Amino acid sequence: MELEGIKADLHHYLQVGREALLWKLEGLSEYDIRRPITPTGTNLLGIVKHVASVEAGYLGEIMGRPFDEEMPWSDDDAEPNADMWATADESREYIIELYKRVWANSDASIETLDLETVGVVPWWSEGHNQVTLHMLLIHMIAETHRHAGQSDIVRETIDGAAGLRDDNSNLPEGDAAWWADYDNRLEAAARQAGGQ
Repeated sequence: MELEGIKADLHHYLQVGREALLWKLEGLSEYDIRRPITPTGTNLLGIVKHVASVEAGYLGEIMGRPFDEEMPWSDDDAEPNADMWATADESREYIIELYKRVWANSDASIETLDLETVGVVPWWSEGHNQVTLHMLLIHMIAETHRHAGQSDIVRETIDGAAGLRDDNSNLPEGDAAWWADYDNRLEAAARQAGGQ
């Protein structure tokens, strides 16, 4: 496979993850996209804010193409986890548009740099911190899809919506009764395996 084909494939899988993250926000209230669903505060809008920050670092700054907007939640003196939630004055539209501007900056890096272009990640350990654009793309695909998986669970917990995207749930078709039966079978198997 030629190099440009590999770059196009990597970019495609990154974009699929990006779009999945944003789809999980659709149709929910401001409260629901912000509220903490887990004991560690995981919330949908915070996930998008976090991934935008991470992508701006890896595919922007590390590749010598810094994102030109400030993200004070990523500063060294920011409170812990400041990138994992949106303040009341950081609107849904602001976070979504920020993420899309990060995409544009990252996409410019992807389009203009060779996959073998080297960057240095200062927060990675010595000896492992020199990486290529190719490796950073793989890293960002993994990071984005990991958080898309979190978003799947958070969204399903909020309102039952599940799946990859609106036009492809990536789940078996079944009505509420089928899913209830399926859930009961899993519960029974878990109890049996656990000796309960």
